[in-house]
Amino acid sequence: MDDVTDLDGKLLIAMPGMGDPRFERAVILVCAHSEDGAMGLIVNKPVADLSFAGLLEQLSIPQAPEGRDIRVHLGGPVERGRGFVLHSTDYAGGPATMWIDGRYGMTATLDILEALAQGGGPARALLALGYAGWGPGQLEDEIRANGWLIGDAPDDLVFSRDDPGKWVGALKELGIDPLSLSASAGRA
Repeated sequence: MDDVTDLDGKLLIAMPGMGDPRFERAVILVCAHSEDGAMGLIVNKPVADLSFAGLLEQLSIPQAPEGRDIRVHLGGPVERGRGFVLHSTDYAGGPATMWIDGRYGMTATLDILEALAQGGGPARALLALGYAGWGPGQLEDEIRANGWLIGDAPDDLVFSRDDPGKWVGALKELGIDPLSLSASAGRA
């Protein structure tokens, strides 16, 4: 794992013994990864005390009866007051949309929230408040220290409403039984 290169569009799956309770059993979609660092969104930790309707109300965005109800997630500990909509590629928010590995879009403007509130917008969406960020080399060091597993990011897992099951599901995608994981790193 000494050569961790482009992780855009991959999942980071927290190993037991991560050491940081904010990332315990976290599943993170990597949105951007380069020599300058990395940015991702936790996709399996819903915010318990804030609904999409409640967020729309706080932002004074009216919701139509046919408006969508998407889950609000804690995207990470950085800039928790900033919202990001991770979505399918059938919605293009213009230059405000960042494309992730050609498979996902991430839009952080009110336009997408307004579209979802009116029943439109992307077919699949997840709202994240905040994000996970790493400085240059930091994520690579955490991977080498046995902090994260790397896996593919199937749409059905990323957008699943079974948030508690995403960590186990991501491990099973790798063919790993969660009970077989160890918090200890080793060198052969």
